Amino acid sequence: QVQLVESGGGLVQAGGSLRLSCAASGIIFSFYDMGWYRQAPGKQRELVAVITRGGSTNYADSVKGRFTISRDNAKNTVYLQMNSLKPEDTAVYYCNAKHPSNSRIDYWGQGTQVTVSS
Repeated sequence: QVQLVESGGGLVQAGGSLRLSCAASGIIFSFYDMGWYRQAPGKQRELVAVITRGGSTNYADSVKGRFTISRDNAKNTVYLQMNSLKPEDTAVYYCNAKHPSNSRIDYWGQGTQVTVSS
């Protein structure tokens, strides 16, 4: 059974930092591309950052220079370091594991709430 378990969310003031973690089990973690998505109230889920199995990264324009995605294949964990947080970063953040050659093989975590106060 595949499980993606996010942690590290919470309430932070604008300008602060948070580090999200996503621990994966039930998959060969190093084989998958990993990503973080977010969904704010009344909005569609959007991509925040991805890291491929080879370590290449890509970010949404809105978080470039502030967020950093990384992975530790030995710990089956992907991280999202979020600095200089803004109120508009408030959302539920979801971890995603995507098979690199079959997009139908796609797993999601349950989400973790990030709230940034002004």
